[in-house]
Amino acid sequence: MQHLDTVHKPMITHTQLVKYAGASGDFNPIHTVVPIAEKAGLGDVIAHGMLIMGMAGEALGKWFPRKNLRKFNVRFSSMTKPGESLSIEGRSVEEIEVDGELRYVGKLFVKNSDGETKLKGEFHVKKEREEG
Repeated sequence: MQHLDTVHKPMITHTQLVKYAGASGDFNPIHTVVPIAEKAGLGDVIAHGMLIMGMAGEALGKWFPRKNLRKFNVRFSSMTKPGESLSIEGRSVEEIEVDGELRYVGKLFVKNSDGETKLKGEFHVKKEREEG
């Protein structure tokens, strides 16, 4: 098992969520309008799940060449709110062969500074053959 370098992201801000809403087209007000999020029982706005998944994908791109990504699945564990700082941890857990291609299978986790897991994921990336 190989641990990958942890990727640290800056604190999530309300402004970032408004910008992401504009970029993604997801204008659900629970992500940007505090009174509506409060009325929904959330206490504050929550980050878009796809924003958090995008951060995990960005980490994958730092760990491996993007062209080698073959599979990326995630499951959301808990909501992320403004003021939280996130870290993406990853590790390869095994090597497999799929249709003659060697791949690393790995796990990743997005966690806040309190260690609360926000997202769990699995990925497959093509293993580069060693020059011999």
